[in-house]
Amino acid sequence: MASPSRVWFITGSSSGLGRNLLETVLAAGERAVATLRKPEVLKELQAKYPADQLLVTRLDVTKPDEVVAAFNAAKEHFGLVSVVVNNAGFGLLSEIEGTPEKDAREQFDVNFWGSVYVTKEAIRFFREDNPNGAGGRFINISTVGGYSANQCLAFYSAAKFAIEGFTESAIKEVLPEWNIQGCIIEPGGFDTEWRGGSMTILPSHPAYASPTSPSSQVRTMLETIPFNGDVSKASKTIMQVASLPKMPLRLPLNTEAYCLVKMKANMTLAQLEEFAELSHSTNKDGIEREKVMEILGMVNH
Repeated sequence: MASPSRVWFITGSSSGLGRNLLETVLAAGERAVATLRKPEVLKELQAKYPADQLLVTRLDVTKPDEVVAAFNAAKEHFGLVSVVVNNAGFGLLSEIEGTPEKDAREQFDVNFWGSVYVTKEAIRFFREDNPNGAGGRFINISTVGGYSANQCLAFYSAAKFAIEGFTESAIKEVLPEWNIQGCIIEPGGFDTEWRGGSMTILPSHPAYASPTSPSSQVRTMLETIPFNGDVSKASKTIMQVASLPKMPLRLPLNTEAYCLVKMKANMTLAQLEEFAELSHSTNKDGIEREKVMEILGMVNH
């Protein structure tokens, strides 16, 4: 291909942040592989942009063979993939006791395992298929609820907590010479399909039906509260992050997310200090806490 632009590989590009990011990337003159379960949804974009800028391909992220096929299609069409954005996912609003196991497992199948399958293939592709040691970048879309969990969203948060831990490990595993970086994006509230078509809402469990229960308050909040995030600005920020010399490990998107992450981090630090003696009391006899802390400070960059 003659174009020097990056090639983006975006999952869940049918609506919401994924769709907006896709449109932002294309409008900026960059190239994209748009993946989604129903490619026909993007017919209008296919008519607007030439084939040498946009490839639309079917992908169910829960199927590893389809993930590999989508990357193969990207290689055949563009010859490389520069940035992978794991955006596919959906929400689940339900109390823990009121969540059937099949619904809980589906959260992990899509929101966790789907991102795992794509990230694994992305790392291999960046290392082995991209030309001239170009490497690449993967951006995994979590949520502020993947750092600070809320009631009535337990399985959604659990899957996002899991992908955050997985992403941290993946970033630490890659060798520097591979030229691969990763980042976790933690959106707060944005006016997308997340609390519409991308949210499964189960009936309230009778034990939590009181209007004053914590879960009922969340249900009401999600129905009524205005979200303060601008999805177009979020897409531009993700493009900016992907262009940084070194991406951050985590980036909350919008002020709400920033505040919630900071509150949780500050609370964690405060409790850590409050109960420090209990933590240190479990050392083996003869182990000097200062020495251990010094060693960890040297090796835990």
